[in-house]
Amino acid sequence: MFNTIITTPVTSHSRHSGILVHPTSFPSPYGIGDLGKKAYQFIDYLVDAGQTLWQILPLCPTGFGDSPYQGFSAFAGQPLLISPDKLFEQGLVSQSDLDNYPVLNSKKVEYGAVISAKNKLLDKANKNFAKLDKTSDLVKEYNHFCEKQAFWLDDYALFMSIKDKNSGKLWLEWKDSERKPTNSEKEELAQSLKERIAYYKVIQFLFFDQWYALKKYANDRLIKIIGDIPIFVSLDSADVWANKDLFQLDSDGYPTKVAGVPPDYFSETGQLWGNPLYDWDAHEKEKYAWWIKRVKSQLALVDIIRIDHFRGFDSYWAVPFGEETAINGTWQDGPKDKLFTAVKDSLGEIPIWAEDLGVITEDIKSLRDKFNFPGMKVLQFAFENPEDNDMMPYYHIPNCIVYTGTHDNDTSLGWYKNTSKESQKKVRSYMNTGAATVSWAFIHTALSSTANNVIIPLQDIMSLDSDARMNTPGKADGNWSWRFEDKDLDLYWAKYLKKLTITFNRNKQQTKLAK
Repeated sequence: MFNTIITTPVTSHSRHSGILVHPTSFPSPYGIGDLGKKAYQFIDYLVDAGQTLWQILPLCPTGFGDSPYQGFSAFAGQPLLISPDKLFEQGLVSQSDLDNYPVLNSKKVEYGAVISAKNKLLDKANKNFAKLDKTSDLVKEYNHFCEKQAFWLDDYALFMSIKDKNSGKLWLEWKDSERKPTNSEKEELAQSLKERIAYYKVIQFLFFDQWYALKKYANDRLIKIIGDIPIFVSLDSADVWANKDLFQLDSDGYPTKVAGVPPDYFSETGQLWGNPLYDWDAHEKEKYAWWIKRVKSQLALVDIIRIDHFRGFDSYWAVPFGEETAINGTWQDGPKDKLFTAVKDSLGEIPIWAEDLGVITEDIKSLRDKFNFPGMKVLQFAFENPEDNDMMPYYHIPNCIVYTGTHDNDTSLGWYKNTSKESQKKVRSYMNTGAATVSWAFIHTALSSTANNVIIPLQDIMSLDSDARMNTPGKADGNWSWRFEDKDLDLYWAKYLKKLTITFNRNKQQTKLAK
């Protein structure tokens, strides 16, 4: 267990398709999707539907706003995804613990209630884990995990423990000996908080234990998992707290500039993300060691990496700290090809997809193409503009990924209902469809593309409206909560999707599996 799995990338000569859905959306009786039985059933559904790809969002522990793009660590796993049923199978919680778990909303994730209930259960699992025989296989695996992952786990567990000690406050509000501790102060903190630190390490072990078992199940069925690396990390994270010299911070730890994007399709005032920006000169001096560790760690979790906001490696939008919008930012140079050259020299050829949406210059295209990273095409963007544009299917090239929409878009049906009449007419004319079948018209158009890879949000397969949207950029709350129920995974549509997948020659691996 916990061996790094490096799989070969999807080649430029193969055609694949898959489904985008985050595990939090799975059915479960515990208020949030998890890595238990329903996750395995979803893998089976992918096989039934003839799919070979499963795309997820970042797996990190989420903070304020519940966004997986604002996590407490770029390396840690989301404790809320741990399956209580799997803990029961390991003897770490009792049947009465499960029976007494509160009844929570089955149709959406209400994070406050889930966090309260799940953390109580995880606390019991941790206490029972501490009672295990030190010679048991599970404890041996735990010790091996802690040793292998120490490069991030030690700082993460200490960071979270100090955060608990400070009632969850942002680390910039801690006292100096905690906010910027010396090595000796770190040792004193680690000693005084050793029980809480052990808790966080055990919980991470349990997450990774469950995730790797699920990943193996998927890989054994020839399903590749696409994971997401956000280019930036959260200010309130162990990454920034433990590596201040790698970010643009002042002497007190506050950002001098923060990340965002200028006004665009999603927002007239841009998007002010607020993430601290990297000090790329500092990263270059250490030969991009932190980034290499990050990529290597992610490749142990998934088979293909999608890098969010790829354009930021060429140039990024830097907004002075304290601004209320992203309007008054400036473009700054990123590491360009130096980072990816260092990653390639260290790890070899890496299966990376580039999220190259937004304002894309020739320099960004050159950076993407130098490493042969496939870029993204989103069909909603193709038809949002009534004029001809490079998102249109007849301009697609094999080395790209076509999406009907992403986690940041409305569902295809919701988008169609809310777009302009000119765009609706363009859809009907191009796809030869009416409004009633628009979701599947989008899916058909994507699958028929010359693009090697196609990803379809599960909501489109279910032909769902706007209330199933996963995220609305710029909206402060109500995001990341969409869930589906067992009855929603209709086998009829799985069979129809498989039929289309075979028609457009995207089913070779599953044919091999059937033999």
